[in-house]
Amino acid sequence: MTNVAFVALACGLIIGLGALGACIGIALMGGKYLEASARQPELMEKLQGKMLLLAGLIDAAFIIGVGIAMFFATANPFKG
Repeated sequence: MTNVAFVALACGLIIGLGALGACIGIALMGGKYLEASARQPELMEKLQGKMLLLAGLIDAAFIIGVGIAMFFATANPFKG
């Protein structure tokens, strides 16, 4: 395998595992939000704001990983 193939494999792993982690994180957080709002409905508005903030941060971490993978894919120092 060439260095370019390793970079493509690394980019695929970064994006794939980042997406998997973001999906699992948001799913767990959404489940805990539903449990908490079912137990104490009066806190639903406060919890919803915090949940949406954390969902944005989780997605931001995934998007940063995609940006790093795209940087590796396009600015490959091992090419040629």
